[in-house]
Amino acid sequence: MSTWLITGCSTGLGRALSEAVIGAGHNAVVTARDVTKVAELADAAPDRALAMALDVTNAEQVGSAVRAGEQRFGGIDVLVNNAGYGYRAAVEEGDDADIRALFETHFFGTVAMIKAVLPGMRARRSGSIVNISSITVQLTPVASGYYSAAKAAVEGMSGALRGEVAPLGISVMVVEPGAFRTDFAGRSLTQSATVIDDYAATAGQRRIENDTMDGNQQGDPVKAATAIVAAVESPEPPGFLLLGPDALMIYRYIAEQRANEIGTWEQLSAGTNFDS
Repeated sequence: MSTWLITGCSTGLGRALSEAVIGAGHNAVVTARDVTKVAELADAAPDRALAMALDVTNAEQVGSAVRAGEQRFGGIDVLVNNAGYGYRAAVEEGDDADIRALFETHFFGTVAMIKAVLPGMRARRSGSIVNISSITVQLTPVASGYYSAAKAAVEGMSGALRGEVAPLGISVMVVEPGAFRTDFAGRSLTQSATVIDDYAATAGQRRIENDTMDGNQQGDPVKAATAIVAAVESPEPPGFLLLGPDALMIYRYIAEQRANEIGTWEQLSAGTNFDS
């Protein structure tokens, strides 16, 4: 039995993962900004689940959630940074306050959670950190530049962290899901208030009012949750995990396109050293 702390458990992947973890017999600290939305998860398994109010941009709540989990269950074995939301805007349309808020949640909130659990993990010389990213880091679709950038920042930090904590017995895993049937393309999706007509044919086509993906995604969040638990519990957890056949297809397509472009420009790329 291990103890998991999962952020953003009110709906979607976070809720499915909470149910999978509790169902597998583990302890779970289930969190949401509105704690009433996760109360039933804790009520269903009062001996093994603890519901906590948590806004990952609130330093006091971050500390309280981690301390409560440690006091109740003896330590946090697995941290899953899942809390987040979508934001769509052309780069020029992005509102400064919205962009900063997006990074506060996705990047700085993730960092705050990691810093809060690492002292306990280092002391025990064990633990797992799971950072939920997105296949949009690879695809960088129009209108999702800022969301892609926030998740790319998480991935860059995660790679360095993996090297730092691996000798201490702690694993770090980045998860890039494709499209799953959650609220991400619906309730959890925001957009810029600024609209520039010149981007109507690009970013404008992916704005929330034109989104037809919500409710039609092929990905099953229950299966995604099961996959994450299996990866964490494997003898050698992967540092990078794709979820969904669409994520696999996109990743391989992008990799092939990049390899082709590298080959096309290889001579120019390689000709930048001093002449010997």
